Amino acid sequence: MSAPVLSRHAVPPLIGALVLSVLFGVALGPVSVPPADVVSHLHAALTGGVIDAAEAGTYRIVWEIRLPRVLLAAVVGAGLAVVGVVVQTMVRNALADPFVLGMSSGASVGASAVVVFGLFASLGIYALSAAAAAGAFGATVLVYVAARTAQGLTPLRLVLTGTAMAYAFAAVTTVMVFLAPHGEAARSVLFWLLGSLGAATWSMLPLSTAVVLAGLVYLRLVARSLNALSMGDETAMTLGVDPAALRRKLFLVSSVLTGALVAVSGAVGFVGLVVPHLVRMVVGADHRRVLLVAPLAGAVFLIWVDLVARTVAAPQELPLGVITAVVGVPCFVFLMRKRGYVFGGR
Repeated sequence: MSAPVLSRHAVPPLIGALVLSVLFGVALGPVSVPPADVVSHLHAALTGGVIDAAEAGTYRIVWEIRLPRVLLAAVVGAGLAVVGVVVQTMVRNALADPFVLGMSSGASVGASAVVVFGLFASLGIYALSAAAAAGAFGATVLVYVAARTAQGLTPLRLVLTGTAMAYAFAAVTTVMVFLAPHGEAARSVLFWLLGSLGAATWSMLPLSTAVVLAGLVYLRLVARSLNALSMGDETAMTLGVDPAALRRKLFLVSSVLTGALVAVSGAVGFVGLVVPHLVRMVVGADHRRVLLVAPLAGAVFLIWVDLVARTVAAPQELPLGVITAVVGVPCFVFLMRKRGYVFGGR
C-alpha cells in the first residue's frame, strides 16, 4: 500500500517544484531578472498594469521571450514523458521511447526539406513546424501499414518496423544535409535534430498544450487497460481487453502527440526514455499513478534542461539533446544496474 500513498504525496511537491521551476526558468538566463521583478511583470501583464519605460526591456524579456519558452518546455516535457509511458507499455519494451516507431526520423526529413530546399516556404515561420508534423505523420502511416498483419499490430513487429524505418529516414536526412548548398543550412538541421526551444512563441502554446491535455485525459481513462496490456496480450484478453484494438488506439494517440511535440521542439531524446522509469521506481507500475506523476516530472525536468542549454555556453545555446543525454545516460545506467528493478515495476 506504500506506493499509492507515495504517489499522492508526490503530486503536491511536484506541483510546487513546477511553479518554482517556471519562476526561476524565467528569472535566470544570460540576463538575470530578480524573481520579485518577474512576479511583478507577470502580474502587470495578466492584470493590464502599467510598466515604467525604464523597465520595458526587462518586461519584454520576461513576457515575450522567456515565459512562452519556459511554458513550452513544460508542455513538451510533460508530453514526452506521457508518450514514453504509453510506448513502453504498448510495445512492452523497456528501451522504447517516443521516437522508437520512426516518427522522430520522419519529422527530421520534413524539417530538413524546409531548411535545405525551402519546402513549405509559403507558410513563413510555420514552415518548419508544418513540415516536421507532416513528416512525423507520414512516417506513422508507413510504419503502421508495414507492421500491420491480419492479426493486428504486435509489439515485436512495431519495434522492428519502426527501427528499420528510422534508419531509412535518417539516411534520407543525411543525404539532404550532405547536399545542402550552404553550411549554415546543414548546421540548422543538425541543431534541430537534437532539439531546441529557441523559436518558442506564444502562438505555439495553444495547439501543443491542447494536444497534450487531450492525450493525457484519454490515457487516464484507459489506465486500467494499460495495466492489463503491460502484463501481456493473453492476460489482457482474460481481463476483457482487446490488445490489438487498444494498441491501434495507443499508436494513433502517441503518433499525434509525438508529431505535435516534435514540430515545436525538434527531436529531444531521453525524456521519454528515462522519466517513465524513474516515476515507476517511485510510485509503482499502476498507470493510474504513473500518468499522474510522469507529466509533472517531465515538465520540471525539461524546464531545467532548457535553462542549462541556454546559459551554460551563453550567448550561444546548446541543443537540448546534448543536456538530456548527459543527464539521461547515467540515470539509465543506474536504473539498469539497480538490483531488483525490472520494466514496469521494482
